[in-house]
Amino acid sequence: MLAAVNAHPRDLTSFTASQLGVSRQTTAARARALVESGFLARSGTTRPTYVLGPTRFGEFEYPLKGLAEDRVWSRDVAPLLNNLPTNVIDIAHYGLTEMVNNSIDHSEGKNLTVTVLAKDGEASLWIADDGVGIFRKIASALDLPDDRLALLELSKGKFTTDPARHPGEGVFFTSRAFDHFEMAAGGLIFDHLAGHDLDVLHENKPEDVKSGTTVIMSIAADSARTLKRVFEEYSSGPDDYSFAKTIVPVRLAQVGDQNLISRSQGKRLMQRVDQFRCVMLDFTGVTTIGPAFADEIFRVFAREHPDVEIVAIHAVPEIQQMIRRAEVARDRQKSDVPSA
Repeated sequence: MLAAVNAHPRDLTSFTASQLGVSRQTTAARARALVESGFLARSGTTRPTYVLGPTRFGEFEYPLKGLAEDRVWSRDVAPLLNNLPTNVIDIAHYGLTEMVNNSIDHSEGKNLTVTVLAKDGEASLWIADDGVGIFRKIASALDLPDDRLALLELSKGKFTTDPARHPGEGVFFTSRAFDHFEMAAGGLIFDHLAGHDLDVLHENKPEDVKSGTTVIMSIAADSARTLKRVFEEYSSGPDDYSFAKTIVPVRLAQVGDQNLISRSQGKRLMQRVDQFRCVMLDFTGVTTIGPAFADEIFRVFAREHPDVEIVAIHAVPEIQQMIRRAEVARDRQKSDVPSA
């Protein structure tokens, strides 16, 4: 009935009855229930007219081969969200097409399911494919020793397994445009909450692990956030909208219960961040680091990449002292270099 209402607003119950082979009384009762739950709105009594109500729902299945993400949006998803403010529609449009395109180009899957729900002042989108799983694919591409480290690369941004066709910005900006962004694959969940600017790693129970990749995105219908503001926050300046700033959750460099003590961990944390002008290292959830780890980042990397600004945030005093120790050693080396 929800799929047919736009084409049959004045004969919805009779049309649905004929299509399903049930009585008109049955479809009329179902229409009343949909009106009560907000999925349909009704006007008139003798010959009522139905339109979509404030609550919207749709589920669509597609073969990935030959699929175009713009058609998914314009034909199926956009009509369900046309009662939302323009800025929220823009964010939904961006996120939906970015995530569908990821499944098309990278998942190696065969099928895709897109689910839309707008209810109780919130719009949510689910995109699920049956491919190899995004974290496993990233780990294989970068030869990472553990799939969990793939989340660290996603958090940084500018990572793609197909650099000729993608800049690797979709997940980073989509996760920050929505109020809540969750990506699950292979038993791992990448979770980002707006307002906290915090990337979190969860692990599913073995019985809950599913194949492929599932993305869940939600945003309040009255959100004031705009895509322009999200892009500007991570740009290099008001006249340059290049992706120049990133926030790296340091704790994602930890695997299991290991501490961050080695140079190899420091190198892994700073892998690819030389593509940015400003790198904010978020030490939330990290209580201690080793001297070699700090030295690799704040002396070695900093000396080799003087054009990259490294900013440590949310570091406890013990970590601040370790960072300062590496910075002092770096500055001492600078002063010891003879002038030409």
